[in-house]
Amino acid sequence: MSENTPVPRKRKAPAKGGRPAASGRAAAGRTSTTRTVTGPDVSKPIAAAAKPSPSPVLDLDPTGVLPHGFGRICVRGVSPVVEGGVYPAKAVVGELVPIRAKVFREGHDAVNASVILTAPDGTTHQQAMIAVEPRGLDPWEAWVRLDQRGEWHFRVEGWSDPWATWQHNAHAKLSAAVDAELVCLEGAQLLERAAQAAEHAGDSVQASVLRATAIGLLPERPAADLLEIVNAGGVRVAMSKYGPRELISPSPDYPIFVDRARALAASWYEFFPRSIGATYHPKTKKWTSGTFDTCHARLEEVAAMGFDVVYLPPIHPIGTAFRKGRNNSLKPAPGDPGSPWAIGSAAGGHDAIHPDLGDWDAFDRFVAKAASLGIEIALDFALQASPDHPWVATHPEWFTTRLDGTIAYAENPPKKYQDIYPINFDNDPSGIYHEALRVLTVWISHGIKIFRVDNPHTKPVQFWAWLIRELRLIDPDVLLFAEAFTTPEMMHALGRVGFHSSYTYFTWRTTKSELTEYFTELATESDTFFRPNFFVNTPDINPLHLQSGNPAIFAIRAVLAATGSPAWGVYSGFELFEHEALAPGREEYLHSEKYEYRPRDFNAEPNLNLLLGRLNEIRRDHPALQQLRQIRFLEAAHDRILAFAKTDGSDIVVVVCSLDPDQTVETEVVVDLADFGIGAGAIAVRDELTGNEFLWRERNFVRLTPATPAHILHVLGPVTS
Repeated sequence: MSENTPVPRKRKAPAKGGRPAASGRAAAGRTSTTRTVTGPDVSKPIAAAAKPSPSPVLDLDPTGVLPHGFGRICVRGVSPVVEGGVYPAKAVVGELVPIRAKVFREGHDAVNASVILTAPDGTTHQQAMIAVEPRGLDPWEAWVRLDQRGEWHFRVEGWSDPWATWQHNAHAKLSAAVDAELVCLEGAQLLERAAQAAEHAGDSVQASVLRATAIGLLPERPAADLLEIVNAGGVRVAMSKYGPRELISPSPDYPIFVDRARALAASWYEFFPRSIGATYHPKTKKWTSGTFDTCHARLEEVAAMGFDVVYLPPIHPIGTAFRKGRNNSLKPAPGDPGSPWAIGSAAGGHDAIHPDLGDWDAFDRFVAKAASLGIEIALDFALQASPDHPWVATHPEWFTTRLDGTIAYAENPPKKYQDIYPINFDNDPSGIYHEALRVLTVWISHGIKIFRVDNPHTKPVQFWAWLIRELRLIDPDVLLFAEAFTTPEMMHALGRVGFHSSYTYFTWRTTKSELTEYFTELATESDTFFRPNFFVNTPDINPLHLQSGNPAIFAIRAVLAATGSPAWGVYSGFELFEHEALAPGREEYLHSEKYEYRPRDFNAEPNLNLLLGRLNEIRRDHPALQQLRQIRFLEAAHDRILAFAKTDGSDIVVVVCSLDPDQTVETEVVVDLADFGIGAGAIAVRDELTGNEFLWRERNFVRLTPATPAHILHVLGPVTS
């Protein structure tokens, strides 16, 4: 992987579809330097040897483009495009984004392609595309960095390249001593056209270079000298900038929404505020809840581990009707706090704070404390209600009434959630939509810009599309994170309509083949619209592979999550190796914090605090680990060792991780040194976990143990001596 070169990867067919050329802002933003060629005058009769007949009149626009069809130069398969351009593709500020298309034409004359980018402020930028392999399939590609937040538009312009056509013909003819004089005349004419364009742009230096080259095209000179002249680096640069572009044929304009960087890359930590600082009084057998103020010290500890987002489960009043007891029991004991997701009581609903946690001033102090530590607070947004929620009395039409007259509670058979009423979005969509937006604006006004959305796949996708559009108008910095463990189509649909990131199937991908396939899918197939967050555990998911309690598997999963995805997350207790299951084969925690207070000693030994902190430090130092799209898997024969390289175009990191928490594993990791910018010799690498430095060559022996299950290697550069 040479500097500033994306990691090569398997090509996938670009997304199909398109939409008519944009009007208004997008169309107006087209660069003034782009030249179009009027299509042929097809309205006149065509002369024929026999009885003349008029040709049909084609509905061409001034660029020669048939409505919804090909232009004079064919451009198709443009990506990234989401649902034909109805929704914007995703990017963040400074991220390398690939723009691809198939560009081709009739015959053998050369084609070329450019990307025209229109920024949110209306300025336009042009970037050259390059032809990539396999050339017989006509793929063109450009990797662009978008440096402004907001909605961009882009289009691909295919165009005829007279200079490339001339170069091809000149090489063939001059080498064979055929038509040398004509070839030189044609080349000189193209160089003069380019010189005039340079002069018009005020670039007298390049104009002089081009004219001097034209003067040197003398047919009596040896063919090798002529070819050397026109292939010189200075001429190539000048012609790429000012050379003729003919038959320019634009694709439609397509949107890309550029979010702030945290929409893609973040380190999440989840805790329940009521557990932090909670105390139990043996004499009274009662608990005193933790508060926002008792959480300040925990925020400092989380910041010390390098996490930059702290996610809180719902902090609203909790209903008492059908309240769940410990371990999801239907019979709560006195003082059981209930599930935070059973939202609403006489104390208020989604726009209120649970009285045990503090008041609004305490909440504001908590948010301010987090901000002072470089942490953002993410709140849970769960559109559901307890039977005691004010909505149940004021808006009973927002729920589903069953035939027996009762309101339907939530179910996921065999699980029953009698303490939760789902919202019925079909009874009063306008009322529900605007109430959801109102609730979010309340929390936004208190400094919250990230919301983890509970079960978004149980609400209409159309609703989320509307809500995200409205939120972007209010504050484009607001981010929605989807808790959607469901079918791929639904998860992808939520991403397409604008969810900024999502939980994933990482939790259940454990083998080498599963991880390789899934990482590849996320980086190359769904990257246009789906941003992953690799949570290692959640209050709802105690993964089977962690239930052994073996510290090595906890370390392995942390390394894979922190390096495999630009966003990852940890639910508190993971660093203490909590693993007891509710029952054998169940992915639920015994003594789940969802139903009881769980104060912890987070410094108790053993723990993973140092490893989690080091992983976040490595992620912060290496842009390669903050991006999604550029990953290459390395050959490692052992089926319990996963090896891959990631880059952002300059920074390169190689990860080699054991998948066996119980045994030592050994293998050779094979690298193509050309990927690291050299053709022979070795590369210097530093293990960011230990600080040790090594020389890596094409084949490299690796030994991993349960105590040291991974290398995270920073590629320092080539060593040729």
